[in-house]
Amino acid sequence: MNPIGSTRLYCLLGNPVAHSISPAMHNLAFDTLGLDNSYMAFNLEPNDLAKVVDGLKAMNCGGFNLTMPFKTSIIPLLDEIDEVASLAHSVNTVVNRDGKLYGYTTDGIGFLQSMTECGIQYIGSTISMLGAGGVATSIITQAATEGVSKINIFKRKNATFDKVVDYADKISKATECDVFVYDIADRDIMEFSLQESDILINGTNVGMGDDDTSLVPKEFLHPNLTVCDTIYHPEMTRLLKDADSVGCKTMNGKFMLLYQGAAAFKLWTEQDMPVEIVKQKYFI
Repeated sequence: MNPIGSTRLYCLLGNPVAHSISPAMHNLAFDTLGLDNSYMAFNLEPNDLAKVVDGLKAMNCGGFNLTMPFKTSIIPLLDEIDEVASLAHSVNTVVNRDGKLYGYTTDGIGFLQSMTECGIQYIGSTISMLGAGGVATSIITQAATEGVSKINIFKRKNATFDKVVDYADKISKATECDVFVYDIADRDIMEFSLQESDILINGTNVGMGDDDTSLVPKEFLHPNLTVCDTIYHPEMTRLLKDADSVGCKTMNGKFMLLYQGAAAFKLWTEQDMPVEIVKQKYFI
């Protein structure tokens, strides 16, 4: 990185962001292609998002990524969002085009591409999804549009539960995928769902960093279940460790990060990220 007066800024907004490898990934891609851009990560307090976005817009920032907890709270601050992001009600990538901010979600694209990379077949499958936040809804929406047969969502029965039920109904009507929502505290339904599922995905932050807990009792897991986590720090969450111990195929979120980043890179630059170079440097 050798920023000069003409260098254009791209960045990540979230809390926390210290663990992110997005700056290294994007800066390597910019450097490899000879693009005069620089990518940084900024840790924000939730109440500061609006003024930070105003500042980035004023500085003609080329675009930015959103991670937890800003993937839904960014939406009212944007000029336009695309159809998949609207269905998912989640934005992780923003492009500044002539002072107008356009929102997209690339999480679902990245996650499904990473599943393909790992040899996981998802078309026609039944999926159990833990959580209904920005990452989870992006994956659900993309999976439903790409041929998954059924998705059972498990989330806390809190103030947003009915909104998620409405979301599931909307996705069911817009695609050929049946989407249902259940209380994550209902262990009987969770056990039944995992027995009928081909794939289990953790779309929450439970298990991230030093958190060594899992939302799924180990005894519910079985060898015919593929278990995936959107978390990549640590590489093996408690859920993945439990799954591995009972013979499940497992996948963490590191390749989702790579491929969602590649999709964001394309939106910003209209060029393909040099994925193999980035993968060899930071993901293998």
